[in-house]
Amino acid sequence: MTLPVALSIAGVDSSGGAGVTADLATFGALGVWGTCAITAVTAQNSLGVDTIESMSADIVVAQIGAVCGDMDVRAVKTGMLGSPEMVQTVVDALPFGIPLVVDPVMVATTGAQLFSASNRATGTQFDAKNDWARLLARATIVTPNAYEAEAFTGFAVTDEDAMVRAARALLEHGCESVLVKGGHVGQRLARDCLILQGQAGPIWLESPRIDTADTHGTGCVLSAAIAARLALGHSIADACQRAKDVVTNAIRNRVSLGKGVGAVNPRGRLR
Repeated sequence: MTLPVALSIAGVDSSGGAGVTADLATFGALGVWGTCAITAVTAQNSLGVDTIESMSADIVVAQIGAVCGDMDVRAVKTGMLGSPEMVQTVVDALPFGIPLVVDPVMVATTGAQLFSASNRATGTQFDAKNDWARLLARATIVTPNAYEAEAFTGFAVTDEDAMVRAARALLEHGCESVLVKGGHVGQRLARDCLILQGQAGPIWLESPRIDTADTHGTGCVLSAAIAARLALGHSIADACQRAKDVVTNAIRNRVSLGKGVGAVNPRGRLR
């Protein structure tokens, strides 16, 4: 038996709701063999993030090399990278030619800062040109939420027109496509904006908005599901639509495990 292989380059969430744990669960639920390169270890639970410890560049490079040097990796996704230095480390270590999903993780669902160059409270923005340009240029798709899109572009992403503007601005960095997530944009439906290079207009991906605060891990599950579908040979648009369905089902099957924010459950679709 053989399975397509996907690689998650991200941090570890000790509560199991996000990061590499969520990525591997999503890969497995979609019939893809999950591998990982750990960029950071977090001590966190449903109430928040207590401590973050970044891995050394050497061990991250070694993990990526060990997996990609031995296995036929069909897709890679990045999650929490933690610092501009880690972004550059990952770019240098990634083999060319593998579909790449970049989830520019900036802030945890509980509000904890997960990237040292971002602080929305003080107005500090991502330095996309210097810190992220090379990674974005390699990306098959970039999947920012509204806050992350704002950090990259410098303007507020509060409605659908701004989502389209942000997606087009990010395309200028050279990525093949951008999916700006609309979960934080107030509207009746949960609508995400997908734009591909050379495409005249956006593709809107819709799902019912589920009224719950238990959304820990949604971004990780979405980007992992896109990576899994790309590993299975789907087109970008089809991968995104199918991933949207996975996330909707994961929210419907959410779990409450502690005293704070509950986690979405990508395994729920198998039950």
